[in-house]
Amino acid sequence: MKSRGEALRDYVIRRLLLMVPTFLGITFVTFMLTQFVPGGQIDQLRMSMAGAGAAGEVALGGDARVQLDIPEEQLQRLREYYGFDRPLPVAYASWLWGVMKLDLGESFRYNEPVLNVIADRLPISIYYGLITALFTYGICIPLGILKAIKHRTSVDHLTSVIIFVGYAVPGFALGAVLSNLLAVRFEIFPLGGFRSPGAVELSMIGQALDIVWHSILPLIAYLAGSFAIASMLMKNSLMENMSADYVKTALAKGLSWRRTVFVHALRNSLIPMATSVGGLLGIFLTGSFLIERVFNIQGVGLLAFEAIQARDFPVVMGFLVISSVLLMLGNLVSDLAVAFVDPRVRFE
Repeated sequence: MKSRGEALRDYVIRRLLLMVPTFLGITFVTFMLTQFVPGGQIDQLRMSMAGAGAAGEVALGGDARVQLDIPEEQLQRLREYYGFDRPLPVAYASWLWGVMKLDLGESFRYNEPVLNVIADRLPISIYYGLITALFTYGICIPLGILKAIKHRTSVDHLTSVIIFVGYAVPGFALGAVLSNLLAVRFEIFPLGGFRSPGAVELSMIGQALDIVWHSILPLIAYLAGSFAIASMLMKNSLMENMSADYVKTALAKGLSWRRTVFVHALRNSLIPMATSVGGLLGIFLTGSFLIERVFNIQGVGLLAFEAIQARDFPVVMGFLVISSVLLMLGNLVSDLAVAFVDPRVRFE
């Protein structure tokens, strides 16, 4: 009979090994799509030459004609340069070997290594993801407990109205309204960005306050939807456990109501919340590109969206590598968190 620690170790090893074929499947399918989707780098070069040729014709009165097609010899060199001349399995194996060496390739758009491009945007996404997670769990769990205890009272009704109004309005739409009202019309908050242009000349406290001032409206937009889900999940879970037989038995045996609810019922009520803990790893990276676009936040989510639009496939694949690994690790963390909260979980 294995001990719980040995069973946990074996379970983690099995899950990590299962991540390998999952990662290969996700990346291979996406890599295959990037090879065949139209509008790649070579197509964009052709379109840019076409645009330049059309502009030249207008400037010369239409008497000149510009060769818009790339010669076959140069086209072959471009295919070799971008790796489009190799068979798909060979190209994928070469890309995968680079990933194993932490080389995600070079961005078509920025002409920089993909890791550097993502690393430049990553601190901003981590900042907003961490603050959003702290506020979500730090406020929604106590709020859900309060709503369960004060069920069908004015406190419960008022908070429910506020929560569901926030949930009904998309975060980016709320952000656009707040930006237009509080930043454009009344000029209370900055219009967008992560910091003011001259913030580097301020003191450390001044720079921190400047970042906080720029973060208020985006954080409201980020938190609008997540509050409803987390709060109602916590409330419903606690109410279900408060009506369970073991709670009634504990009260009948003389255990205080406070200890019964806040020790026994509350621990079991945190199990559904633990299932979403792993999602925190993903939110540090993805964020919401719509909110980032509204507030001109140069995060990773907006970077990935712009890379898809520009057909910057190395950045797309680099984003996919990081996000898929974080997603799989997040699922593992969620399972471990559930096992930590619920001692009935076994790893056999």
